[in-house]
Amino acid sequence: MQERQFFGTDGIRGKVGAGVMTPELALKLGWAAGRVLSRSGTKKVIIGKDTRISGYLFESVLEAGLSAAGINVLLVGPMPTPAIAYLTRTFRAEAGIVISASHNPYYDNGIKFFTANGSKLDDQLELEIEQELSKPLVCVESHLLGKASRIEDAAGRYIEYCKGHFPAALSLSGLKVVVDCAHGATYHIAPNVFKELGAEVITIGDKPNGLNINDNVGATSMRAISEKVVLEKADVGIALDGDGDRIMMVDHLGNVIDGDQILYILACDALKNGTLKGGVVGTLMSNLGLELALEKLNVPFVRSNVGDRNVMELMRQHDWHIGGENSGHILDLDHGTTGDGIVAGILVLAAMQNQLSSLAALVKPVKMLPQILINIAFDGESNPLLSEAVLAEKLNVEQLLGQKGRVLLRKSGTEPLIRVMVEGEDEANVTSFAKQIADVVKRVGQS
Repeated sequence: MQERQFFGTDGIRGKVGAGVMTPELALKLGWAAGRVLSRSGTKKVIIGKDTRISGYLFESVLEAGLSAAGINVLLVGPMPTPAIAYLTRTFRAEAGIVISASHNPYYDNGIKFFTANGSKLDDQLELEIEQELSKPLVCVESHLLGKASRIEDAAGRYIEYCKGHFPAALSLSGLKVVVDCAHGATYHIAPNVFKELGAEVITIGDKPNGLNINDNVGATSMRAISEKVVLEKADVGIALDGDGDRIMMVDHLGNVIDGDQILYILACDALKNGTLKGGVVGTLMSNLGLELALEKLNVPFVRSNVGDRNVMELMRQHDWHIGGENSGHILDLDHGTTGDGIVAGILVLAAMQNQLSSLAALVKPVKMLPQILINIAFDGESNPLLSEAVLAEKLNVEQLLGQKGRVLLRKSGTEPLIRVMVEGEDEANVTSFAKQIADVVKRVGQS
């Protein structure tokens, strides 16, 4: 298949005003996507965004591009990414568009798409959009131009959708929950969901100003919520990222519970309920401890390449319903078509209430191995991972680890970073080995 020029592992993403994230390209992208995704049917597209300041800019130009292609636009303002997937299905739109750079800082932004059934675009559709981008923008006749309107009750609809995934026979009454919204798209959604299910909710990261999204809060910065859970003597903490498609959690002692451990909880609960379909899909980054814990339950486990699209593809191949990443993208096809941080949190709290157990107790069987991840910035042009020096150092560490550890080197699909991951039984050795490899990667990248 032809290589994509603009689309990465999760749509288009980059620094605002440079590269792929310019107003000019976004205008053309809206037009191109309109032509490809709405060749028939309702000819309407839903646009949502997170809370970063550049969302206003890209919302406007995407709307203009879609209108020029004859597509009607439904605007919902700041809403979580999975909400757009849900609303796209509910309103029978031809596509959904999310303006977000997820866990990135405010000065980045991105554009990602959902098909009519609420799933992310496959490679072929992305290639078709890119082919349209190479053509001159031609506006439809005036009487065919698309109109724009706003879905006023979008937040309320999505709140009810989320609550629908919590068993009617259970309640969160008596549970104290800290919710960290990362100053992102869930700030007006997540607290209300858990309150309406009966929990006492303490909220942080719920005051977006356009510039503070993911800034020392949220699923990529767990210190704030860990401290808050301990301070408030809360039962559990739920940390979402800027666009609400990933989740990390905190137990009552302030310990961070990552995506691997959440996958274990969901698989265990489904196994107990007799609803587990097959096994669990993780990624190359998933902790070996998850694999070993599932093995004890006789639950099959396979690894995909990093990226929730790759996880989803492997889940479909096996016809399994649970998969995800240690970073907190959790997919449960019995409860949605894409990663949904709020819904995943609801499912974990339901497991706690159903089993009358603390979060710490639910994850106790998973003995997480020390896993050190080092990110190294590079210019994006060269590929240090092809260097003989880097490959030699990787082989050296693998031989030292033997069968009791792993080494993974990869380029990020969303940022100009090389990720060095080393996993093993001894944390001191793992840390040392990761630094050794990272130093070689840095040296090669600077030469």
